[in-house]
Amino acid sequence: MGTQIPEVKESTKFNFFTSIWIVPLIALVIAGWLAYQYYAQRGPEIRIIFEKNEGLIAGQSQIKYRDVPIGKVTDVRLEQDGEGVVVVARMNKDAVAFLNEYAKFWIVKPEFGLTGVTGLDTLISGTYVQMYSKKGGTEFKKTYHGLNYAYRANEGGKYFVLKAEKGDSSVKKGTPVYLQNIEVGKVEYVTLGLDDISVDVIVFIDKPYVPYVHTDSKFWVREAVSATLNNGSLDVDIAPVQDLIQGAIEFSSTGRNEKVKVPDLFIFKLYANKSEISKHRIGSGTPHREHFVLKTKHSIANLHIGAPVRYEGFAVGNVVDVVLQYDSKTHQMDGRVHVEIDTSVFADSKEKNDTGIANFYKAVREGMRAHIAQLNPITGSLYVKLAFDETAAESNNTITKVGRFTYLPTVDYIPSDIMQSISGILEKLEKLPLEKLVDTLQETIEQSQKPIAHADEVLVDLKKSVDALNMMTAKKSFVKMPDQVDAALKELERTLRQARKTIKGYDSNSLVTRQISSTLKTIKKTSEEMDRFLRMLNRKPNSLIFGDR
Repeated sequence: MGTQIPEVKESTKFNFFTSIWIVPLIALVIAGWLAYQYYAQRGPEIRIIFEKNEGLIAGQSQIKYRDVPIGKVTDVRLEQDGEGVVVVARMNKDAVAFLNEYAKFWIVKPEFGLTGVTGLDTLISGTYVQMYSKKGGTEFKKTYHGLNYAYRANEGGKYFVLKAEKGDSSVKKGTPVYLQNIEVGKVEYVTLGLDDISVDVIVFIDKPYVPYVHTDSKFWVREAVSATLNNGSLDVDIAPVQDLIQGAIEFSSTGRNEKVKVPDLFIFKLYANKSEISKHRIGSGTPHREHFVLKTKHSIANLHIGAPVRYEGFAVGNVVDVVLQYDSKTHQMDGRVHVEIDTSVFADSKEKNDTGIANFYKAVREGMRAHIAQLNPITGSLYVKLAFDETAAESNNTITKVGRFTYLPTVDYIPSDIMQSISGILEKLEKLPLEKLVDTLQETIEQSQKPIAHADEVLVDLKKSVDALNMMTAKKSFVKMPDQVDAALKELERTLRQARKTIKGYDSNSLVTRQISSTLKTIKKTSEEMDRFLRMLNRKPNSLIFGDR
């Protein structure tokens, strides 16, 4: 019996669930959903301009806000003018509310400093961009300029400006600020002042300690070694090693007072050390510096920028600029001296927060003038002196303002004649015949030595005379004494004349003169006694036997 083959009928109907196209269709739906999710969550693209790239990698480096990733760097390219780099980043949708005028961006990288290691997490995750912002902005921004430093929000504290007359190598970014040996802040910036002379140090004080900063607070640089004498004992304090390496700033406070706030534009002075605070300060008002210009037609070649402005011997300002211009008519260099003066010196102690400007203008009306005087007569350096001048012209007794400059009345600069007097003395000394004077003195000394060479001969002659007189009195034939004595006296008189001639040029206080004078007195006394003795013998020859009675 034959096998029957079943007949297969082809179906003309389309079955969706058994179709081979179901797989790609499902894949397409899933891909579309994922694309929708991606574009639905994807935020805008922004551009951040930095001075240089510091380790950011496109497609890898992240943008974080409060340590939460909110975007990714998609491209890093050089700016068209070559002055910086452009970092292109794709932000998440939930970060759009923070992309406003408050947004700040900076690069976080590992840094090793004296205060420790920062950005240590970047050693694992890589360099990233940190963001700070807050809601409430009025407009969305697409382009930003990145910072070279980590931004610190004011909500966590407050910035204060300290001004130093010159830079201190121990004060730098990151230097700690102390109050009663408690670290309360740090130095954020150290920049050159607007006058190009002073140094501005901007410190950030943490919020809990801001109320301790008052307008009368004093800031100073901690000394590495300080010594004080207390009750006869010497106390030596050495700063901690950390301060020796990175420096430190300390400030004083009268106490916590939240109601009394420091004005926004208030500037504190940074003292070089604590002992400098105790030095004299004139004035009772708030420090207030005013810019003035002095005109002069005299030579101010030795007046340098930074020279002091003094009143009653105290420094109240300094020279900030010196401008010289040639005058073709007078053939002189006309000078304009720009100075800054702390007018609080002239403040009235009875008024609070007095800047002293009114009293300063009043002093000028009453005769105060700016003098350019010599600071050092040896080097010839100059400074500006404020002093009252009774001879000042009344027509020029006000401070005038021309354009943006305020001109202060001045008086003529009269150079000190100290150096001129010294020069005159030197010229007179050069004209003196010093060589002739020396030769004459040498000749006088040589002539004065000649009598001294004959002094011994005179003394020998005197001694011979005395010996002859002694021999005469010792002889038995003393009866013939009158003749011999007469001869001896003649010899003595001749000797005396020679001695008087020899010692004529001697000073009355010389040793030889005193010795000869003493000897002559002795001889004179002996001569007078011998004369009386001889007269006795002539009157009574036997007086040697029977006496003179």
